[in-house]
Amino acid sequence: VVSTQSTGSSGINAEYGKQWYQRRVRGLEDVVGKMTLVATGDGRIIVGTLKGFDQTVNLILDDAHERVFSVNQGVEEVPLGLYLVRGDNVACVGEIDQEIDNNLGLSTIKADPLPQIVH
Repeated sequence: VVSTQSTGSSGINAEYGKQWYQRRVRGLEDVVGKMTLVATGDGRIIVGTLKGFDQTVNLILDDAHERVFSVNQGVEEVPLGLYLVRGDNVACVGEIDQEIDNNLGLSTIKADPLPQIVH
């Protein structure tokens, strides 16, 4: 969490917050149009093509699907289609290398689902 409250007349915290946001936005701009993985605060893994985002990091994913992990069976992929992830629920965003992703063998991967983030 970045504070934008000013410490006196210098506005140092406000300027830091602006720079922090601009670096994050530039990073997301590089991923638009690419296969993207989003980890959410409630422990979900959503994969799709990042179509766009806004200033609150709401993300629009096309051809999205949720990867559901289980200790008993391989990863299940649940189709979601065009999907919006609210910015306040985004924990992590990253570009997927499709060649590596295609060779993972998701049906053979068994793992505990991610837990929710506790504040």
